[in-house]
Amino acid sequence: MRTFTTTAVIFALSLVSTVQAQAPQSFRVISPIFGQLVSFTMPSNFAVVFENTKGGHYIREAALKGETPEQWTQMITVTGEKGMTLMPDATPENLAGAIASGFRSACPDSYAAQLLGAMTFGRFEAFAAVVGCGRIDSGPTRHSETALLITLKGTTDYYTIQWAERGPETDEPPVRDERWQRRLNDLNPIALCPIVAGEAAPYPSCVNKS
Repeated sequence: MRTFTTTAVIFALSLVSTVQAQAPQSFRVISPIFGQLVSFTMPSNFAVVFENTKGGHYIREAALKGETPEQWTQMITVTGEKGMTLMPDATPENLAGAIASGFRSACPDSYAAQLLGAMTFGRFEAFAAVVGCGRIDSGPTRHSETALLITLKGTTDYYTIQWAERGPETDEPPVRDERWQRRLNDLNPIALCPIVAGEAAPYPSCVNKS
């Protein structure tokens, strides 16, 4: 399930190696998306399979290596919404609710959610939840789909980071499974940084931000 429909412009992606204690090898991802650099940690067994923009919407999808945008079991998606902070009702919680509504409409009989609540990354407001469908028909076969959803309010734009997993269909997705808290930890440090004029990848001004 894609959060936004996008078509044509690719933004730069920089991967900086790091190793987390008691975790698989991972990479620090730092990407200029509209008005800021978006930084988080991605496990090394993921690879970017799709990246695009349409107007003020940005999306990048990374699947487990060997998987595709159409057929995947796990996917980490980053999105950007340009200028969304100017919208009067925009909050991280409201954006999370709008995305969760997309899940609910896709599976009204098997939808479930767990709110992880408001949080901050540096000085930026965020909200996190786990949402999912026990049975959904999109994709090659009927399946369950559950996602850790993080929404962030930037200086001018909004961003999301989503870690989704597909599995066999079930009466209710495993939103209370401890793996989702572990995955939130694995994505850290999450940071939004200013774009420094003339600075190129690997964006040293953002590398040590958390």
